[in-house]
Amino acid sequence: MVTTDPVPEGPGPRDGDWRVYRGGGAPHDGIDRLPPPPPWRRFGPGAGTEAREAVRPADRERAVSYRSDPRVVDKVNAALYLRRPLLVTGKPGSGKSTLAYNIAYELGLEPILYWPVSSRTTLQDGLYEYDAIGRVHETSLRRGRTAPAARPETAGAPPDGKDEPDESDGLEEAGGADGAGGAVPGIGRYIRLGPLGTALLPGERPRVLLIDELDKSDIDLPNDLLNVLEEGRFTIPELERLPDGPPVEVMTADDGGRAPISGGRVRCADFPIVIITSNGEREFPLAFLRRCVRVAIEPPTGEQLADIVAAHLGEEARTSGRALIAEFLDRRARGDLATDQLLNAIFLATSGSRPPESTLRELVEALLRPLDVTGPG
Repeated sequence: MVTTDPVPEGPGPRDGDWRVYRGGGAPHDGIDRLPPPPPWRRFGPGAGTEAREAVRPADRERAVSYRSDPRVVDKVNAALYLRRPLLVTGKPGSGKSTLAYNIAYELGLEPILYWPVSSRTTLQDGLYEYDAIGRVHETSLRRGRTAPAARPETAGAPPDGKDEPDESDGLEEAGGADGAGGAVPGIGRYIRLGPLGTALLPGERPRVLLIDELDKSDIDLPNDLLNVLEEGRFTIPELERLPDGPPVEVMTADDGGRAPISGGRVRCADFPIVIITSNGEREFPLAFLRRCVRVAIEPPTGEQLADIVAAHLGEEARTSGRALIAEFLDRRARGDLATDQLLNAIFLATSGSRPPESTLRELVEALLRPLDVTGPG
């Protein structure tokens, strides 16, 4: 029978323990002890990028309060060592997304890059977007200000009847990637890398990328991701077509972040820590699955629920919420319930503005209503 060692406590890796991520909730520098990747998962030298947005308090709270199962901890470490995406499957509210925040917090890699997936999401959305219309509009405004007298039928139009400024104009006419002082604004101001594109930028340390609810995507997206996740690189054709010159500085998915791109090519130095979540609503292609380390998040036990309550609401809430935890477990055995439903109920029951008992009972009934029950509450 295969057993899993308990998760050691303490802020950092211990001698003889292979795990980098420990799931104990305390930040440490264990990422620096991660050994070199397998030869087939090395991507080249690193370089710095500018600016990352501050961590939101809500995201930090999610990270600090997460309690990871030892089995999940082992799968996370396998994905770290192999430089492979971690495909996390579980019911809604089971903590799949929070795992990514916890990993980033513990390994000092905050903030995460978040890519929510819907039925309309494409690979292009994750890599980058080019605002060609915005660039054409600013070109028209600049030329309108500089032209002394333009014919009405040509006023504001780029030369030669072009509907869009040529990419090379951003360097040749504007005198640089930012277009300062020129008639045509630099192209870099109109390219923003998406979460996946930002995660693949070369940096001193890997980024944590959360691809949330991939099972909601169009049927082609998992296959479209294969090459990018396998090769750790992509190209930006709008920049590839530019004449040889200095790197073009583009915007990133980080708030205020910018990064230089040379030759329109982006290639990671360290493969990002990619967490892909799924509610299990569909099957993924075998070619996609074989490139992932897979783990299923099981619903937390009663003791784990008590630990989660204490982490979020304090030890007093653990004690006073025992009855609600027992009720939650009983209801969960008969229907789908998410952990945050329990947290909401206990918060109401233990907060200083506690409702009257009759109202509280009614609210608890509504809050602990199974997710798979339809109709009015």
